[in-house]
Amino acid sequence: MKLKFILMLLIGGTLSVSAQKTVVDIAVGSKDHSTLVAVVKAADLVSTLQSAGPFTVFAPTNAAFAKLPAGTVENLLKAENKATLAKVLTYHVVAGNLDAAAVVKAITDGNGKAVVKTVSGGSLTASLKDGKVILTDENGATATVVATDLKAGNGVIHVIDGVVLPK
Repeated sequence: MKLKFILMLLIGGTLSVSAQKTVVDIAVGSKDHSTLVAVVKAADLVSTLQSAGPFTVFAPTNAAFAKLPAGTVENLLKAENKATLAKVLTYHVVAGNLDAAAVVKAITDGNGKAVVKTVSGGSLTASLKDGKVILTDENGATATVVATDLKAGNGVIHVIDGVVLPK
């Protein structure tokens, strides 16, 4: 009986703590998103992404950043490219709380496509292929959503396998 009570307390504590985490806190806690965390810090977007939101973040993994041409991340991290870096990162963010069900519903309602406006002012087109959500950027490049609905107190994160870029 004591064990059951302790487990309930631990589970309840974990759930309430995770609901208070921001999208940044969740990314910081993921070993697969250390590059994303580094570039968010370099672009001075931490405080923005820790604000009330809500935000929907399409979060590229370290492997996604590694697919970019050699030197791309290093170049974006240079002080003189801070504005460009911020634009690339905010292109991965949509205002509002779009969970996976809402994204799929928008795609279905849009006859196979849903265009979402990003915080940077650009747009991403979401579609379904083999049951997976595919994001197409303004240049025609695609990224696949590989994990969904990582809930934070100020939004939701969907993990993607590519970096999407604005025009």
